Amino acid sequence: MAKWGEGDPRWIVEERPDATNVNNWHWTEKNACQWSKDKLKELLVGLKLDNKVGSCKVTELSKCDGEASANNRKAKIIVFFEWELRMKWKAKVPGEEKSIEGTIEIPNLSDENTVDDLDIQFLTEATSKAAQLMKEALRADGTPIVKASLQSYIDALKKEYTQGMILPSKEQVSSNTNKLSDLRLDSDKGAGKNGLTGGAKNTGVKLELCNLKSSTSMKCTAIEAFNALTRPEMFAAFTNGSGRIEPKVGGTFELFGGNVHGKILEIQAPTVLVQEWRLKEWPDGHFSKVVFTISEKDDSTDISIEQTGIPKSALEKTREGWERYYWDAMKRTFGFGSFIL
Repeated sequence: MAKWGEGDPRWIVEERPDATNVNNWHWTEKNACQWSKDKLKELLVGLKLDNKVGSCKVTELSKCDGEASANNRKAKIIVFFEWELRMKWKAKVPGEEKSIEGTIEIPNLSDENTVDDLDIQFLTEATSKAAQLMKEALRADGTPIVKASLQSYIDALKKEYTQGMILPSKEQVSSNTNKLSDLRLDSDKGAGKNGLTGGAKNTGVKLELCNLKSSTSMKCTAIEAFNALTRPEMFAAFTNGSGRIEPKVGGTFELFGGNVHGKILEIQAPTVLVQEWRLKEWPDGHFSKVVFTISEKDDSTDISIEQTGIPKSALEKTREGWERYYWDAMKRTFGFGSFIL
């Protein structure tokens, strides 16, 4: 029997703030289907396939059947994907009045093959000499262009989409918190020119207050957005390990070493979150009120906040902070920011 404290680390309950997936040992899976469809459409539609015969571009991703997922096992990221794709192309050959149209068939894009193994077929029902010349040119010159775009999808799936899946350990959270405990989001700590900290001191003068609204759209479901704002492990992830939250009415939260902190006033999962919210350097005892509203659409989720009671001197710094330290950070960490261009 192992001595106390010398057991297999896989079975030791690490003192993580979120108490979730200790040492990243358990298998966790994240569905990447919708993200993949949007990413493939972004990379392929409008792709130029110009060649020596004429100009050509992909006009539509008409078929995208399959599935994709990202998995974390023992702190190792593994991705699975299998897609059958069909694209439409349209070409123009000098001297020809009519455009030439056709399709690109890719039956076997999967994690079991490299892009070099792909069977990419350029097809057209047109029978003219120009159409056949274009088809052959696309096979020769268009194939590597399509393969490069598909490789970009695979790279993004492995790197961009999987950000935040490996949760920080107790030591990492502690280290990051220590580094951020003295963080000032101002480039000039004294003047408070940028970021969230700074603002009026308690001088006995009546504060001039104002309000702000900020919103964004994310490629996720409403519950995923809500979880990012309330689940301890996800809150810690997008705040670089500094965030701590108790997801209940009356529960407290803080991030950036306490430079932002407050209390939860209301929770209506997954659509409403109301917080009492303040910056450390605001006058003692002064809190603003923040109302998060989360609305799921067909292919995205809108998140908006309405914040009341902000000291006027901190308005622009606070507005910038929502964009930079909440919206952008969430998109970057969880892959919520991929949109069709």
